[in-house]
Amino acid sequence: MNMTQNRRILLKGIAGAAATAMAPSMAFAQAGGKFNMKIAITLPESHPTPVALKAACSEIQKETNGRLNIDVYTSGQLGSDTDTLSQVRSGAIDFVCTAGSIYGNLVPAASINSIAFAFPDYATVWKAMEGDLGAYMRASFDKVNLVQVGKVFDHGFRQITHSSKPITTPKDLVGMKIRVPATPLWTSVFKGLDASPASVPIGELYTALQTKVVDGQENALPTIDAVKLYEVQKFCSYTSHMWEYFALVGNKRIWNALPEDLRAIATKILDANALKQRVAHDALNSTLEAKLKGQGMQFNKVDTKPFRELLQKSGYYVEWQKKFGPEAWALLEKYSGKLA
Repeated sequence: MNMTQNRRILLKGIAGAAATAMAPSMAFAQAGGKFNMKIAITLPESHPTPVALKAACSEIQKETNGRLNIDVYTSGQLGSDTDTLSQVRSGAIDFVCTAGSIYGNLVPAASINSIAFAFPDYATVWKAMEGDLGAYMRASFDKVNLVQVGKVFDHGFRQITHSSKPITTPKDLVGMKIRVPATPLWTSVFKGLDASPASVPIGELYTALQTKVVDGQENALPTIDAVKLYEVQKFCSYTSHMWEYFALVGNKRIWNALPEDLRAIATKILDANALKQRVAHDALNSTLEAKLKGQGMQFNKVDTKPFRELLQKSGYYVEWQKKFGPEAWALLEKYSGKLA
């Protein structure tokens, strides 16, 4: 190899290193001190979470005098949850807003909120999420070069629906073919309750219920309504067996490359709109119960204590205590009470 070739290789390496160093600040377009960023979310535009995000971004644009413009891409326009999370990690997209269960595949602590029957009510949920548990979950993103921006959005307590009977006791779940998301946390809950969980993509759920591939499913009311499950499910039982959130998570290097004043303004406005979203989500839940009743669905409240006791006996809580680790589990139990 001659000196000319050596020099070319060296210059190529320097250029590559410079490009890598610039990548974070180049991932979002900036011109004349203005920054343009993108948020990906798979929820439809009418859902309270995208509504809150769009309202926040409009306020951010106004308060920064157009210096920070953030566009919200709804309904999976930029890809699936897992795809867009990967793109945020690489810097191709600035932010993704999705569920803790999705983040949990990458950052296990981010999904600890989904432990079954951990939270009896919203008062406990918000105490935990605004307290030490939420702080621990937020900090866990740092390990994978991500950052949670703003407070979490409410995605609701999940309820069980069935085609032919209400769920009132754990015995009603024995042998029940129930559709669950394809995650170990969900599958293990219903195995622990002696049901027969089956993973069915959300897009195929209606048909699976219609053709009796599964007897029932579990989701928050907005999803039950959006997928028109009231046409193939008669009973909705308020089990509230899991609570889920959505969080806005960004590429840490891109976020930190923004001027400090813009980050402060954006965080303040996103926090305020997350609080508004929680109120809107609660109102939607109340409206949807009335709407679904009008569509022929029947609702019943459930005493959850026997379900929780059965999971304790089955070893579910001990299993997940080991997987999440003692520190995270102790923080969860600070709010939930003794689980394992």
